[in-house]
Amino acid sequence: MALQVGLVGLPNVGKSTLFNAVSQAGAEAANFPFCTIDPNVGVVAVPDPRLERLGELASSAKIVPTAIEFVDIAGLVAGASRGEGLGNQFLAHIREVDAICHVVRCFTDDDVIHVSGSIDPARDMEIISTELVLADLDTVERRVERAQRAAKSGDKDLQREAQQITALRDHLADGAPARTFPGELDPALARELSLLTFKPVLYAANVAEDELPDGNEHVALVNKIAEEEGAEVVVVSAQVEAELAELDGEERAEYLESLGLERSGLQRLIERAYELLGLLTFFTAGPTESRAWTVRQGAKAPRAAREIHSDMERGFIRAEVIAFTDYDQLGSEAAAKDAGRLRVEGKDYVVADGDVMHFRFNV
Repeated sequence: MALQVGLVGLPNVGKSTLFNAVSQAGAEAANFPFCTIDPNVGVVAVPDPRLERLGELASSAKIVPTAIEFVDIAGLVAGASRGEGLGNQFLAHIREVDAICHVVRCFTDDDVIHVSGSIDPARDMEIISTELVLADLDTVERRVERAQRAAKSGDKDLQREAQQITALRDHLADGAPARTFPGELDPALARELSLLTFKPVLYAANVAEDELPDGNEHVALVNKIAEEEGAEVVVVSAQVEAELAELDGEERAEYLESLGLERSGLQRLIERAYELLGLLTFFTAGPTESRAWTVRQGAKAPRAAREIHSDMERGFIRAEVIAFTDYDQLGSEAAAKDAGRLRVEGKDYVVADGDVMHFRFNV
């Protein structure tokens, strides 16, 4: 499963610097608006110490982590929903991602201009939120007209759809994002609309190095606004992430420790993104390779098998499952089997985070 997280925000808030750091994909970062026109995509390996341990225990020749895609979307400005600053093009890019990481500038640097002339996270967050809501409102208003015409046929399903989408339009018109819509909305209709503000949002408060790990007064404001929205905040320093990207494992650990951090900003962003989207990781392990895979929470064994190959889902027979903790404690698949910790599960088994799985299937 390819998870895509779109980095959005105003120009010059540190999006491209953060993107460069976490993906090392070399997106252009410059001190002027719209230096990013086309979205840059960077595929980043998801760090997971459990995978390294499995590879060691299984004597794997290769270790393959699961991955997350970060999409660096050009800076939005006020009026983007009306096409300002190539806004329509940028908003279209946001529609393709699974979740939004809104990078908010919380650092002061006279050498890096701010498009609005001053540092004000509340204002910046409101600009982005408003533009996304306005873009969705435009989409929904067009759909309302069609739904109301169709409802005149007397079909009860079409009438119910018209009522739902009209209520959603009114909700957006009040300036509220679609994800806070309190009414019922048919899942198929929601997919068809592909609204920007339905997407889960994570705020990345970008601070200076000396303001890690807790941030500053600007971060406190971001936290307050995010709490009101039911969103989460990760405090990061794009500059620190850029420096970490240049260090090896031991040096990285020492640098993080000196900053009072246990994990990098990238790791914390990935963890929060997984939580936002309800994802989990399962593993396959053997002498050829140990590999991590991603599925949504609640996925059953055949759906997990599809991540490896669609034929495995179609011909699914059973899954042999060992919890990672058991595999780690006992030291091998054979030892886990001898200890009765290897379970045989059928089609209704719900995959758990950390499961080490082997699928049996018919071709």
